[in-house]
Amino acid sequence: METTIVTALKPVFPKDNSKEIFLRLRETTGKIVEKLEPERKRIVLAKAILFPSIYVGAYVAAIMWAHNSLLFYACYFLMGLMVMIIFINLIHDAVHHVLFKNRKLNNLFVYFFDIMGANSYAWKIRHTRLHHNYPNVMGWDSDIDQSPLARVFPHGTFSRVHKYQHIYLPVLYSFYLLNWLLVRDFKDYFNKKRVIWKVTSIPKIEFVKLFFFKAFFFFYMIGVPVLAGTGWLQAIAGFLIMVFTATVFSLLILLSPHANVDHDFPLPDNDNRLPESWFMHQISHTNDVVHDNWFIRFFMGSFNYHVAHHLFPSVSRMYYPEITDALKQEANRHNLPYKSFTLIHTLVSHYKLLKKNRKMENFFEETM
Repeated sequence: METTIVTALKPVFPKDNSKEIFLRLRETTGKIVEKLEPERKRIVLAKAILFPSIYVGAYVAAIMWAHNSLLFYACYFLMGLMVMIIFINLIHDAVHHVLFKNRKLNNLFVYFFDIMGANSYAWKIRHTRLHHNYPNVMGWDSDIDQSPLARVFPHGTFSRVHKYQHIYLPVLYSFYLLNWLLVRDFKDYFNKKRVIWKVTSIPKIEFVKLFFFKAFFFFYMIGVPVLAGTGWLQAIAGFLIMVFTATVFSLLILLSPHANVDHDFPLPDNDNRLPESWFMHQISHTNDVVHDNWFIRFFMGSFNYHVAHHLFPSVSRMYYPEITDALKQEANRHNLPYKSFTLIHTLVSHYKLLKKNRKMENFFEETM
């Protein structure tokens, strides 16, 4: 059994000469936003109205057609798509306070995440204070917070079951959001060994919100359709269709930018210092996805421009295509480790990571 000790102290990023590059890129980013904002902010407003309306409309239609199982399932399938689209386009930006200029309005909009079954408080802490600061750092990147069944970090705890993780994990991934809704949120709240407790102490009111919104979600997703005349089995089947649909499309986004063999998983040294500065760490351990078209920009929230997001999380995703062009120029000029791959490549690369980490490395074995 391999064991790895992870310090409870926040890792420290050393300083280097890359700060000048980042400041220049930040200045360029500000000019891009200033130029494009008058046109792009109308698109943001349109999304903020359109996408939630489609979700609510699909739900109302499902209740109206509760006696027609085919139409009922089709509506729940559409709701599953909208869960992912609303999350990546709206809730994600609202958490970073860039969806609207009004901070209170952003905080209010984030509650749509709770209405869709997840817990916004825990995810906001995990995403903004842990994953964004420490991508690919074991014990701090909550997006790769390992289940005992998964060995994603090469220096993580090893057990014999991991020899088969490249076989069973792709199957278990289909339960990703179901696990999030029913298990992960509750573990974050009630297990103080979880990484979230390293940076926060959850207020009691958030425990109340957790149970209230979970109960409300399952009531309107399953209970209301039953009251409207559908059977329990049909209501549960519709719910599972929605969750699995959202899971499949969400995993395409979540698996592509970090957890693959194209990136390292650095650990702090004895002085709790990471190998690279914050700027270089973000570039070195994040990749873009090369595909780009109007559909990805409008419906998928330009998820493929992930490096720009890690460098400028306080800027809306609407500007990332142009910011990435500026980033590429700086990368070419200063030989920065900017990476961009096809979606298929990132998924295959993630699978290779699972295979690579299914066994302990023999550090005493010489390689030629």
